[in-house]
Order: sequence, then C-alpha cells, then structure tokens
Amino acid sequence: MAIQFDLNDLQAFRAVAELQNFRRAAEAVHISQPAFSRRIEKLEQALGVRLLERTTRKVSLTAVGREFARSVAQWLDELDGTLLALRGIAPTRMGEVTVACVPSTVYYYLSQVIRRYRETYPKIRVRVLDAGANEVLAAVAGGEADFGLNFIGSQEPDIEFRALVEERFVAACRRDHPLAKRRRVTWRDLGEYDFITVSKASGNRLLLDQALAGVPGRPQAVYEAQHVTTLLGLVEAGLGVAAVPSMAMPGKDHPLLVSIPLEEPTVTRHVGLIRRRGRALTPAAQQLFDFFADISPAGSAGKGRQARRAR
Repeated sequence: MAIQFDLNDLQAFRAVAELQNFRRAAEAVHISQPAFSRRIEKLEQALGVRLLERTTRKVSLTAVGREFARSVAQWLDELDGTLLALRGIAPTRMGEVTVACVPSTVYYYLSQVIRRYRETYPKIRVRVLDAGANEVLAAVAGGEADFGLNFIGSQEPDIEFRALVEERFVAACRRDHPLAKRRRVTWRDLGEYDFITVSKASGNRLLLDQALAGVPGRPQAVYEAQHVTTLLGLVEAGLGVAAVPSMAMPGKDHPLLVSIPLEEPTVTRHVGLIRRRGRALTPAAQQLFDFFADISPAGSAGKGRQARRAR
C-alpha cells in the first residue's frame, strides 16, 4: 500500500520539530494553523505512528518522532543540496531562508547581497527579520532564523560569530547643514545642534553610552527613535543631526544626506554573521550565508574596514 504523504507534509513536520510550537511552525511554512495541523495529522495517519505529544501549552516529539525528525532533516537537506547543485532544476524549487538582521544593515548591504543571491537562486524565498540587536540574537538562538547579521553575539557560548567588518559611527546631517562641509567633527560639535538618537532599548545606544561615558560636552537628545533608519528619516526632514553606524548611510551621491567622521572619541562596532553553534544550515541557507561572507560590507557601503578574523 502506498504511503499517502508528500514533501509539504515533511516540511511542516520539520518546522514543528525545530520550533516546537504549532503557531510559529505554521507561520514558517506560510499556512494557517488549522491547515498546518491537518498536515501533521495526515503524516501521522500515513505512517501509523504518533510523532508529537501535544498539550495546551507545549508540543514535544515522541521517541519515534525524534528519530523521524533526524531522518527528515537529512532527506530535505540532501534534496535541497541536489537541486541547488543542478542549476537547470534549481529555479523550479521553492525553498526558504530566514535571516535576522539589525535594521542599520538592510539598505546598503543586506539588500545588495540578497539581490545577487536571487539572481543565482530566483525561486528561493528569503525572509528578513529586521529587529533590534537582542531580538536578532534571540531569533537565531531560538531557531526562528537560520542565521543573522548583528553586532552582538561574540560572547555568547551557543553562538558562532563571524566578523565581517569594523565600522565607525559617523555624524549624519543634511547637505545644507552648517556641519556638512566639515572634514571631521567631534561629539562636542554635535552637542551644539538638535541631536537625534536611538532609545535606550537599542543596542547601538548601549554601545554609545558606554563609549561616551564621561566625555565632556556630549550631545543631549532632543528626539529619540527605535531604529537607526528612523533617525535618518528625521535628519533628512531637517530636524537635527545624528550619530549612526557608517553602514547605515547612503553613498556620496545622495542628494540630501552626508556623513562626516566622528572623533574624540572614535566609536566603532563589529558587524558579523551569527549562527547557532553546532547546528548545520540547510543547503539554501548555507549558500546565502556564503554570499554574505564573500561580499564585503566595506565594498557595498564603501565605509567599513573588513574584519579578517572572527571575534
């Protein structure tokens, strides 16, 4: 008798085996939770075994389910690897990779890498989770994202951190601002104008507060926002100046915004790829991970110093 289940059922099972949550697993494979539950029930009925133990609060694998999950992960990874290797077949494959990243890396780096990746693998769906540094770290550690792009994580025991670039914070202002013609500015200089900063919930704010502790004349915020990209919108609107990572700034040909090196002190951050230690990436995720590793943020944004070693 033929076993009545298909590839979609196996992908659903892999998602719930990894996430151990029906709602999150259903979101990961882009179907409703009732439809997701039907897929799992169909798979269990076809195999004639119970794969999951369900309660109102928790989903866990049975002993048979744990063994089957290992086999399913291997089968799907091998299938992905085979299809990605066959360039003539790969475009028909609809896989998915989830990348978590801090918003300041999106516009002028991550977007370029994903564009190049899509040129090679046009049918692989890429899901971007843009969030604060702590949320990105949690998404990778919890398996919600395959890997991430972050400036924290190098000290976490369960996280591998592969440094990509060391970038400095720069002053962001409009081209018609009095500081725009300066070759460099100090933090005291910024303090003479309306200053826009990220909130205390931001990892960038923590980094800056630590670096600037005790610095005389440091700027005091008039406006606060959650993300660096929002700061740039406020700067562009003429509401003030900001200090942002250089990777977040547009190129020299931008019609409105300009970046100026910040000194006294020079503040830098290390941006890198993070992944859960000991967890193998799917072939599609590994391919994208390698794209990030091969494309220098310094080259795409024109502002960083590429890191040659992991931190």
